[in-house]
Amino acid sequence: MVAMNMVQALNSALDVKLEDDPDILTFGEDVGYFGGVFRVTDKLQEKYGLTRCFDTPISEGGIVATAIGMGAYGLRPVVEIQFADYILPAFDQLVSEAARLRYRSNGEFWAPITVRVPYGGGIFGGQTHSQSPEALFAHVVGLKSVIPSNPYDAKGLLISAIEDDDPVIFFEPKRLYNGLFEGRPDDPVKPWKDHPLADVPEDVYRIPLGKARMVREGADVTVLAYGTMVHVALSAIEECGIDAELIDLRSIVPLDIDAIVESVQRTGRCVIAHEASRYGGFGGELSALVQERCFHHLRAPIERVAGWDTPYPHAFEWDYFPGPQRVIDAMQRTQEV
Repeated sequence: MVAMNMVQALNSALDVKLEDDPDILTFGEDVGYFGGVFRVTDKLQEKYGLTRCFDTPISEGGIVATAIGMGAYGLRPVVEIQFADYILPAFDQLVSEAARLRYRSNGEFWAPITVRVPYGGGIFGGQTHSQSPEALFAHVVGLKSVIPSNPYDAKGLLISAIEDDDPVIFFEPKRLYNGLFEGRPDDPVKPWKDHPLADVPEDVYRIPLGKARMVREGADVTVLAYGTMVHVALSAIEECGIDAELIDLRSIVPLDIDAIVESVQRTGRCVIAHEASRYGGFGGELSALVQERCFHHLRAPIERVAGWDTPYPHAFEWDYFPGPQRVIDAMQRTQEV
């Protein structure tokens, strides 16, 4: 075991898989010589050479299209889209080609590609470096969407994504990369705290896609979250004194619906937290699934805590981002019924 932050854990995952399988390669904008803008691919080109880790032109559609062709040929490319906001030029390739290739070819070809996407706010990146578009991809049949919340999970999930025969969008919360959470000083509940490095194995290990993690057991309400919001929700639970059960979904497609149903049927209440805008967000799908499967067990309306239904506001980032107090308010509302 080695103490790692999320950047180091992701780098380790790429390192061990590049060493393990000659059919794996990684590329994207600034991925090679520079090691990525967030340093996730640091020193990989130096170790594995220009054909296994290399830079590309600024063309997200071209990056993903190239990966799809490589995957159909038999390789396992791992590509980086520098920010989630920039993935939209590649949306057609992902939806019309990667997601459908296995079905369209009757299993003759497939796209075993992994698309790494730094996403979310918290770094004052403004409207074009801060968005959370996970719901767009969750709607596309044939794509898997994975979102880690800690270094240990990040490595195990990325290895599983690379080895998966279907295309995986691997959303990496930028705010968690270096393990230090920072928030606005005037928040009534301290939203962030120093997050210790996680003990991460140096060799290969896997966390199955579609298997949620129980962060905290509780009896009063179930809180569903993923990525950065796992830590926001945990801060809220520790502050308010409600005996809440916190589930880290880890992936939204595939979704561990069994873990969700078991928990909500036991607690009778549910709060859903995500950073993306509320309207059309993945929380709406989670709410519908809980309502369909747990209707007779619910003792209070399902609560959703999310970002505003506005473009990402640079000047009001901390107000937009759902903090612990908003999660506390939602949990308290479920206790009043």
